[in-house]
Amino acid sequence: MEGEENFTYESLGQDTIKENNIYELCQTSANEESGRVEEPKDIKESSNKEISTWNKPVIIILIIILLSMIVILLVSIFCLMLFQISTRDTTRTAGATTSSGAITGVNTTTEVNTTTEVNTTTGVNTTTGFNSTCTTGVNITTGVNTTTGASTGTNWSSPGVIDDILLIAQKLYNDSTALPTSCEQLKIQNPNLYSGYYILASANGSTTYTAYCKMNMLCGSIGWTRLVYFYLHGQNLKCPSGFRLYQSGYYKACGRPATSSGSCASVQFPFHGISYSQICGRVTGFQYGSTDAINYVSSSYRNNIDSYYVDGVSITRGSPRQHVWTLMAGYSEGSSASNACPCNTGSSVSVQSFIGNNYFCESGNPNSGTSNTLYTSDYLWDHQSSYCRSLESPCCNSNGPWFHRDYGSNTTTDYIELRVCGDEGTQNEDSPVIYYEIYVK
Repeated sequence: MEGEENFTYESLGQDTIKENNIYELCQTSANEESGRVEEPKDIKESSNKEISTWNKPVIIILIIILLSMIVILLVSIFCLMLFQISTRDTTRTAGATTSSGAITGVNTTTEVNTTTEVNTTTGVNTTTGFNSTCTTGVNITTGVNTTTGASTGTNWSSPGVIDDILLIAQKLYNDSTALPTSCEQLKIQNPNLYSGYYILASANGSTTYTAYCKMNMLCGSIGWTRLVYFYLHGQNLKCPSGFRLYQSGYYKACGRPATSSGSCASVQFPFHGISYSQICGRVTGFQYGSTDAINYVSSSYRNNIDSYYVDGVSITRGSPRQHVWTLMAGYSEGSSASNACPCNTGSSVSVQSFIGNNYFCESGNPNSGTSNTLYTSDYLWDHQSSYCRSLESPCCNSNGPWFHRDYGSNTTTDYIELRVCGDEGTQNEDSPVIYYEIYVK
């Protein structure tokens, strides 16, 4: 029992040291001292040491396993965080790619112009309530034929996507040189564009503006820039400045302010210096009272473009005025007298030389006489053959209801003016308009 002897020796040594301190020792008899049995204690302690020694590796392994699990958990959490960050970055990159994708295809300002198909929002159905021989405009918000679904965000011909691209390009260049100056330029560069609103640059590139572009066929060609659109209906009961509101039940129109003699009500349409060589437009109105087209055609005021040369609507451009189109309101559908339309069967009226063949004429009055009323049963200048009755039938055989002027290679930046005119007071006659729309290219 060599191990036990050593333990006893150590134990005796400790006792010897403690005996020197009589204050910390209990006084015992010699018999009690000799009667102590130390061996069982030594055996128990030896057994505990063996058990403790045997458990140490197991505890260490358990600690290591626990720490490993904690590390694995932390790594997993870290990886999840990285994944989420990566997902957000991918989403942002995808969104940016939608914009920058066009810019990657746009290495120069010229390329940016190539993608200036910038659709900004709503279009207006230009022919609601009117029949037309031409295709109507596309609306971005109300269902295309007027741009429904045009802005998908995934198609490079989508105006909505290209709009974002051009705005970015514009900021990069810090000017408007990245934008086109006409709808025709847009359409040529990207034939798949829809009709709708787009951001364009002014002729000198110093400013930008929003314009409605007619990308489908109109007046024999595509890529028209809309100059003006007016339709008096629904809640829109505001006439242009200087015009008077007519109302007869459901029907409303805008005509001359009350006068006792001949006059014109005028509105001009400036358009950012667009250079154009063609004009395409349409006007719809009503006959009030006894309009008489170009009666007394030999009178001086009938031959002065700056005067009330027509009972109806005059379209001119620039200053001094240059004739574009005239829309006459005749006295009656069934008359061939000088106060009826010059295109009526049997009429001998000669149209003014500055008008030539560039005119439409209709009457809303089916009777032989007239009254001071708004003839709402028949729209003027809509070219509906069912209402071009009797002697007026030839007047609806022309290429209406859209008028078209093509000046060839001669371009201009003239503003366009619309006037409602009459050679008598408004108590007797007027030709108030309900709708007009004019395009240039």
